[in-house]
Amino acid sequence: MDHPQSDPVDHERTTRQHAGESLKYGANIPGVAGVAVAVVALVVGLIGLATGQAGVGAVALIVAIVTGIAGAVWLVHTHRRVRAAELRWEAAHSGSVAPPPTS
Repeated sequence: MDHPQSDPVDHERTTRQHAGESLKYGANIPGVAGVAVAVVALVVGLIGLATGQAGVGAVALIVAIVTGIAGAVWLVHTHRRVRAAELRWEAAHSGSVAPPPTS
């Protein structure tokens, strides 16, 4: 699958251009990894608190919160970049108004 670097939207093969965007678009990998680390840290933190290790639990929960927020912000930022690229493409390739986002 060839995806040009400047336009991550798949205009030819789907009517839902953002389907699978978070996994296909390589710029999303840090955000997805951050959310995955947050989930693991949340589990470790809850296990730490449940077993009476308050220090480990608190640190893991703080890591979960920070990486979860950072990963979510990264994903929102890259999605907005994709949407901006989609709007630029629509403006350059059609005379009509760009369709509303499908995701």
